[in-house]
Amino acid sequence: MPKVKRVKKTPAVPVSSAKTKKGVNPLIERKPKNFSIGGDIQPKRDLRRFVRWPKYVRLQRQRKTLFQRLKVPPSVNQFTMTLDKSTATSLFKLLRKYKPETAAEKKERLRSMAEGEKTESGKKPMYVKYGLNHVTSLIEKKKAQLVVIAHDVDPIELVVWLPALCRKMNVPYCIVKGKARLGQLVHKKNAAAVCITGVKPEDKNALNNLVSTVKTNYNDRFDEIRKTWGGGN
Repeated sequence: MPKVKRVKKTPAVPVSSAKTKKGVNPLIERKPKNFSIGGDIQPKRDLRRFVRWPKYVRLQRQRKTLFQRLKVPPSVNQFTMTLDKSTATSLFKLLRKYKPETAAEKKERLRSMAEGEKTESGKKPMYVKYGLNHVTSLIEKKKAQLVVIAHDVDPIELVVWLPALCRKMNVPYCIVKGKARLGQLVHKKNAAAVCITGVKPEDKNALNNLVSTVKTNYNDRFDEIRKTWGGGN
């Protein structure tokens, strides 16, 4: 058998192990960060999920989640149907004209009356009436011309029956955002409900326009409101 001639393989060209990176400045030394104890400062992270929030914040968030998930009965759900922004602006503009006087203003008025030796006239001043019991008695006597209820009263049971009473006594009512906003009108921190019993002749037209709008949105929609459930998303 003839012998096969073996040919030597040429060795492969050695490839340089160190690959040069393009765009790297050789003058700047790379210093990787070390985040171990005593090393570099840790980067800022969003830790809000791990914060122990105050109890009132947790209750607010839990209540909001429950209202979204559970079925809310119509009597409670009606407090989400607040007055639109433009109507609410004109309403508060009217209410601010009839702010009750503060203790200091009343003291000054009585002092000036005493100095002038005058007595008060029989007519009561036209002010915004507040206080849940007071407002309720005015509705029952049909003296209230317009009732304004806050949407965020807690517990809601304090005012949940008030719209039904207004409808029964045929008194115009509306629901607005913010018990604190109503409280500012009467120099208090919060107010669950306020009402108007009378206005000056120059403001009667504005009040009549508000009453007609409010009746259309609330009193006349009784059948629709009492069947509308909320939540359950």
